Amino acid sequence: MVNFCVILSTVTLALFLTLNEATNSLSTSDINDTPYALMNNYTHVCDPSRFNDLGLDMTSFAYCDTSLPYDTRVKDLIDRMTLEEKAQQIGDTAYGVPRIGLPKYEWWSEALHGVSNVGQWNNIASFFDDEIPGATSFPTPISTTASFNQSMWKMIGQAVSTEARAMYNLGHAGLTFWSPNINVVRDPRWGRALETPGEDPYAVGTYASNYVRGLQDVEGTENATDLNSRPLKVAACCKHYAAYDVDAWLGLERYNFDARVTEQDMLETFLKPFEMCVKDGDVTSVMCSYNKINGIPACADPKLLKDTIRGEWDLHGYIVSDCDSIEVIINHHKWLKDLPEDAVAQGLKAGLDLDCGNYYTNYANNAVVQGKIKEGDIDIALKNLYVVLMRLGFFDGSPQFETLAKDDICSDEHIELATEAAREGIVLLKNDDNILPLSSDNIKTIAVIGPHANATSAMIGNYAGIPCKYSSPIDGFSAYGDVQYEMGCDSVACNNDSLIFTAVQAAKQADATILVMGLDLSVEAESLDRVDLLLPGYQTQLINQVASESKNPVILVVLSAGGVDISFAKNNANIKAILWAGYPGEEGGRAIADVVFGEHNPGGRLPLTWHENSYVDMLPMTSMTLRPLESLGYPGRTYRFFNGSTVYPFGYGLSYTEFSYKLSSSEKSLNIQLNKFQHCRDLDYTDGSFKPPCPAVLIDDLQCDDQNVEFEVEVHNIGEKDGREVVMLYYTPPNGIQEAPLKQLIAFEKVFLAAGESQKVQFQLNACKSLGVVSFNGNNLLPSGSGTIVIGNDLLSFPMSVNFQN
Repeated sequence: MVNFCVILSTVTLALFLTLNEATNSLSTSDINDTPYALMNNYTHVCDPSRFNDLGLDMTSFAYCDTSLPYDTRVKDLIDRMTLEEKAQQIGDTAYGVPRIGLPKYEWWSEALHGVSNVGQWNNIASFFDDEIPGATSFPTPISTTASFNQSMWKMIGQAVSTEARAMYNLGHAGLTFWSPNINVVRDPRWGRALETPGEDPYAVGTYASNYVRGLQDVEGTENATDLNSRPLKVAACCKHYAAYDVDAWLGLERYNFDARVTEQDMLETFLKPFEMCVKDGDVTSVMCSYNKINGIPACADPKLLKDTIRGEWDLHGYIVSDCDSIEVIINHHKWLKDLPEDAVAQGLKAGLDLDCGNYYTNYANNAVVQGKIKEGDIDIALKNLYVVLMRLGFFDGSPQFETLAKDDICSDEHIELATEAAREGIVLLKNDDNILPLSSDNIKTIAVIGPHANATSAMIGNYAGIPCKYSSPIDGFSAYGDVQYEMGCDSVACNNDSLIFTAVQAAKQADATILVMGLDLSVEAESLDRVDLLLPGYQTQLINQVASESKNPVILVVLSAGGVDISFAKNNANIKAILWAGYPGEEGGRAIADVVFGEHNPGGRLPLTWHENSYVDMLPMTSMTLRPLESLGYPGRTYRFFNGSTVYPFGYGLSYTEFSYKLSSSEKSLNIQLNKFQHCRDLDYTDGSFKPPCPAVLIDDLQCDDQNVEFEVEVHNIGEKDGREVVMLYYTPPNGIQEAPLKQLIAFEKVFLAAGESQKVQFQLNACKSLGVVSFNGNNLLPSGSGTIVIGNDLLSFPMSVNFQN
């Protein structure tokens, strides 16, 4: 990712500048060998006193003139650089230009679910040390997504960016964060599912736009009209673009994988979250991925980068490569032989502004000299980069954030938010005889068993920092009774059964048994895909033996990102309840115990389909097609195209109370008058299906702002406990359209209702965004005919008709 040689010390910016002011142009080796002095007394690059101390005349630098637009200032900055100096600024370490007061800068920091210790900042100073021992570690995105609470997603982003700014002020983090990961989980074996918001493109895009808004938005400027100058709290990055979800599977690595993807799947699945992140979230950066797509490396494809991200979606920021992607293009994809200047030229011309690596810095100068690119191509990249730094206050300061300090990191408010996020992300999968919640009046002794019973670091997943503190499951349950802890397994791998006997004995003596099982980063992680969907080693045997011997309630808690085939536990009458806790962050143990004992009523929903293990034997991970391939016997992927049996479906989740739905008002049809420029398009229908006279119209030809439908759903808590309900809306396209999704999520809202309370939830759907389909040839169409709006798991449905009139 990227280096960052700008450091702050107690609300001050730390700048690394050369002591040698004599040279006008420095080579890479010169810059690496040049001593840098740490300047501790300045809040931003253009601080006048800093220029005076450096012997530079500030008035001569138009890039520090705050009366000028950012574009003008950045042009002045770029025009002052030589070609060689320009090349030194477009790698992950931007080396700076000391003679004009431009400091060295490291771009790479991470904030996937809290400020991480991953990134190049460690080249300058530690993210964490005695001054800043940790930062709040929220649940991993797959867990947070399970809450389906959009306001919480944004609140977490706001908390993370507050801590990030405080750490920046103290010299412990940067301003540009390469998060979130918004790849759709197409295959249940993918190792990076924990980093993502799940398998539904709409849910992934909605999470992305909310989290990014939380990270980036400065209060009061969210609706600014000039988005290229809108100030930023920190800068986010949506990654990895695109069709990236194979890391390392049966010898195949992401560095040499060529994703063969149809235009249909690209538009409706792989690109949709990124489009939402750019358009709705106004993210300042997009990272391209290692893989090729239909033979072209993602980071070298002008159609994907320049034409789509910057052109069609109007990105206000920069495009960065995943680290060493230029090297991957040459040495792994063998796409441009062994000519680094060619690869650099291809990346810059494709619209890749920043190389996380050293190919741009080492070869961009030569590429210009050899005539393979223009110097202006580098200027364009530099403009996109330095406008973002201007918006961040790197040059002018950000007074509203400069008071943030140590007390704003690991605050009680943020730790409580992390706890609530963990609670809301827990999914109740089974609750026979309403055994949960347990009562501390009746349950005095609790056996907490399993490889995750004393989990700490496993709960925070990857791309994490050092948490403020940990609350393990043992810690959490100790607040509700006397805990007896038994591992039952020596590790998550559970390679032997020698510890099962003592675990069974503990369960026999306890009033209740909590089995905390599952996966960790040794099973599913970056560069590590799964080969099956089973619990590792002897975990299943441990669960079954404890369940068979215990005479009191047995509760199974699963920690994982991807789904696990626990059909045996689902069907075991001795296992009364099952909870999925994902990777719940630093306060996970407290959250799990609070749910089990009813301090919190679970309302989470699965963001992934939990498949039976036999599913992975039906198709290779490398098959990118979402729809079933009957010729090869491949089933469909994700809930939108798979209609076989599952362990638990996407969107599944129980509660300790019950809810009923009633449609209180609705518009059930949309009549669209076509003009002479709007033409009917054909769609393929299954044999025997009714085909309307005007099957569909191209969405780009419609006036979409006017095509809205509104309805209202009354949700009633008919149970005896307060609770939260996720109202999930799906759309089933008109019957007979070939290759249309079985259903697709189009909206969701989370509501809290006290026992006996009801609330009317209003929805306004834009037909172009919610009711469209993508044809095989890549046309985004609004079909005519009667589809169906489905609320929840078929709890309520009604027809929705679209009619075109000439």
